[in-house]
Amino acid sequence: MQVISAREVAESLPWQALIERLAETFRQGVEAPPRHHHAMHRPDGEATLLLMPAWEKAGYIGMKMVNVFPQNADHGLPAISGVYLLCEGQHGRPLACIDGSELTRRRTAAASALAARELARQDASSLLVVGTGKLAPMLVEAHAAVRPITRLRIWGRNPGKAAELARTFADRFDSAAVGDLDEAVSEADIISCATLSTEALVHGRALKPGSHLDLVGAFRPTMRESDSDCFANAEVYVDTYAGALGEGGDILQAIQEGVFREQDIRAELAELLRGEGKGRTDDNAITLFKSVGASLEDLAAAIEVWERVGVAST
Repeated sequence: MQVISAREVAESLPWQALIERLAETFRQGVEAPPRHHHAMHRPDGEATLLLMPAWEKAGYIGMKMVNVFPQNADHGLPAISGVYLLCEGQHGRPLACIDGSELTRRRTAAASALAARELARQDASSLLVVGTGKLAPMLVEAHAAVRPITRLRIWGRNPGKAAELARTFADRFDSAAVGDLDEAVSEADIISCATLSTEALVHGRALKPGSHLDLVGAFRPTMRESDSDCFANAEVYVDTYAGALGEGGDILQAIQEGVFREQDIRAELAELLRGEGKGRTDDNAITLFKSVGASLEDLAAAIEVWERVGVAST
């Protein structure tokens, strides 16, 4: 069995190739049971263990184990870490143990970019990233791979981290950190949120016509990054119905508040890509994509890594 490092994962997942691999896998489908979600009470706060299996009908088999420790921010460590085990499908033999943290960051950002490719306006050039964690720069890179981004704004609870992240992209974009989040939202064509927030950060009143809201965090019912007004005034899409309605805090709380209904979801990503669901209705519509992560995405990314790195070395 081969061990594939984070560096090898990063080098083997160029954005366009990964985004297209995800698109094709969503269109074709795989077997993907609901993920196992376990709360772990640790000495310095609650953490989460996720187990995410998936397999092709006659091909690869895989599973990701992820630990989510929100309190790691206090120690200067990433909140998410894990590994991915990929097996061949004929006899079930393990092929590779792949760095799960880098795989997760890249497939998550690629899924957001894939949704933006289908939903954001073609001329969307202004991107606002809400959050300054390890996923934030991935979202910048991925969205810029599918839309002509020229203006980048970063908001974070820690202004110093937001400014530092903005500086890393200053040679590619008109890039700056912002303090007034509502104002930044009102100016952005694409707003991409990747936080562990339990309170609404993005308010529907601030969204401008034609914008696209990408909600990546809030993977538990008690979390949320947006208020219910975002859902009341948007055309809403999800990565998967099961994930979003089972764990997506933004959607579940909007439903509980009586502002949104399950049947108001226009399509999940697979339906959108197969042409079974309609996309943006016009240039003035506000589109919203809520993701909580799907094991299909991990399997697709792991196969892409293996076929670029593992197969070449065997």
